[in-house]
Amino acid sequence: MSSIPTRHSEILVVGAGPAGLAAATAAASTCAKVTVLDDNPGPGGQIWRSGIASASITRDPARDAAIRCFRESKAVLLAGRRVIDAGPSQTLRTFVEETGVIETFTWDRLILATGARERFLPFPGWTLPGVFGAGGLQALVKGGYSVAGKRVVVAGTGPLLLAVAAHLQEDGAQIVAIAEQAGLGSLLPFATRLLSHPAKLVQGARYRAALSRVPYRTGCWPVAAEGTAKLTAVLLTDGSKTWTEPCDLLACGFHLVPNTELAVLLGCKLKDGCVSVEPTQETTVENVYCVGEPTGIAGLDAALVQGEIAGLAAAKAETQAKALFKRRDREQAFGKGLDRAFALRPELRTLAQPDTIVCRCEDVRYAQLQSQPSWTDAKLQTRCGMGPCQGRICGPAAQTLFGWQNTSIRPPIFPVPLSALISEPNSRETTQLQETL
Repeated sequence: MSSIPTRHSEILVVGAGPAGLAAATAAASTCAKVTVLDDNPGPGGQIWRSGIASASITRDPARDAAIRCFRESKAVLLAGRRVIDAGPSQTLRTFVEETGVIETFTWDRLILATGARERFLPFPGWTLPGVFGAGGLQALVKGGYSVAGKRVVVAGTGPLLLAVAAHLQEDGAQIVAIAEQAGLGSLLPFATRLLSHPAKLVQGARYRAALSRVPYRTGCWPVAAEGTAKLTAVLLTDGSKTWTEPCDLLACGFHLVPNTELAVLLGCKLKDGCVSVEPTQETTVENVYCVGEPTGIAGLDAALVQGEIAGLAAAKAETQAKALFKRRDREQAFGKGLDRAFALRPELRTLAQPDTIVCRCEDVRYAQLQSQPSWTDAKLQTRCGMGPCQGRICGPAAQTLFGWQNTSIRPPIFPVPLSALISEPNSRETTQLQETL
């Protein structure tokens, strides 16, 4: 196999979601040479994911404008590339699924915009066909999965629930109920603070108006998913009474978890589970910046302004970047309000039964984990967190259930075919494999 030359970029951005697009566009506006890597086929990330054209789906002007500005800039998007490793001398390695090869990139400045993923908490029946992550179901629908005429319960926590429910309803789903685990006492102060964020208030009001006929229950959460071969109903509770909601699908997610694996692999320090950054969005590693959800879950507007700041700072346009600090700080304060309003209630930690699967990749059940003192011991004794998702699903669940912290991140941070590693010239993994054999 012929050698693939290493590519160099003055500013390399990982992630083409809102934060990454904003960073790349801002950096390119200063005439810096910018390259963006993303594992999706096009720009937008998870929140601005493109989908099957549908007359029922409302256009998103913010998404359209951001992608248009990005395409008009001279930043280069290399799609379909998943970063799997961070090597020495400011090097990243990516796996290209279309060609099955590994490519290497070097950079002068690096901006991480790796986004977040949904938090899943185990409860009886959560592995039944028909139970989806809230954002995951929305992504599937954008890809062509039909929910027309299907009864859907949306449950969990966070503002994403309303957005998902509204979008599913646009696609023809019958939303049976929205169950928000946070109580009214937590949500009312948050709603009051939205008065200082009128755009967010208007957006939330529009979602709620579109769902005016759908019961929105606060202080309510799923206890179990019922069915044999597939989901037929969800058992809900408000702490005092429990009832059954017949449904075809359950869209369930308990807020978001920052994707910090690549940052940790690069040596960036974390604070409270998020990447620690300076006012310019620079991490504790020189010339490495981080933007968006990995620095704290704060929403779309925070991600956009953080991206602008990092792009300008990485391009040495510090004066322009500083002009955005006040707006960024305001959005970060909103993010802290989110954390307080949608904090997980203690009852969610007791939903799993002894035979409830916690690690879906390795089929590890709750009872097998109860006697383990730490995440490391759980991995050694049960293989929890050692499957294809590498702990991305069960890791946050175990942290919520047992308070365990993930103590190590090892490359590759995403699964890679052995054929790609063997075919790569001078592959570090290949050398280690040969030594093992």
